[in-house]
Amino acid sequence: MLCFILISCLVLSVVGFAITPDEAIDRLLEGNERYVRDQLLHPNRSVIRREAIVAKQEPFAIILGCSDSRVSPEIIFDQGIGDLFIVRVAGNVAGPVELDSLQFSAEYLHSSVILVLGHENCGAIHAVLNKQTKDIENVAALIEPAILLARQTEGNIWEKSVKANVRAIVARLKVAPVIKSLIEQGKIKVIGGYYELASGKVILID
Repeated sequence: MLCFILISCLVLSVVGFAITPDEAIDRLLEGNERYVRDQLLHPNRSVIRREAIVAKQEPFAIILGCSDSRVSPEIIFDQGIGDLFIVRVAGNVAGPVELDSLQFSAEYLHSSVILVLGHENCGAIHAVLNKQTKDIENVAALIEPAILLARQTEGNIWEKSVKANVRAIVARLKVAPVIKSLIEQGKIKVIGGYYELASGKVILID
């Protein structure tokens, strides 16, 4: 009997249940806090987990992040196999291909939150700021409108541009047909975040 209970608990933890958007956000932030404090749990990385999700995945969160080698979502949020659906591209931009991927996970994998994650000292943002966009023209075109807005206020232009880019992408995702419908049903939230490289902390952007 005890064996049956233990197996049942393991199966439930592996398969998981749909969680609310707020619960998903809390789960991400709690994992990030563990990372910041160097108290990682490394959840959902067992053989049991690996085998249980062969036929089906239900990532609780979607991360649209930068390709930067210093920003690995599974690590900085202390999550495991099958927990996060991750789309990574320079400048964490959302062109047609990225949007298709995001909407796929939101609609068919039932993820509860989309986090657009910008980060300190983003190279793609720096390139656009300095008009060094040869060979990244498509990425630059998606970033430039946010930088125009950032230049209108005072402060660190690099940081302001990263955050303005995140806000612009969040706004764009919120009106994408599939995502907008899910937001209206209370099934998903779209939020922005800023990752500090030295501290390891993710700060939500309103």
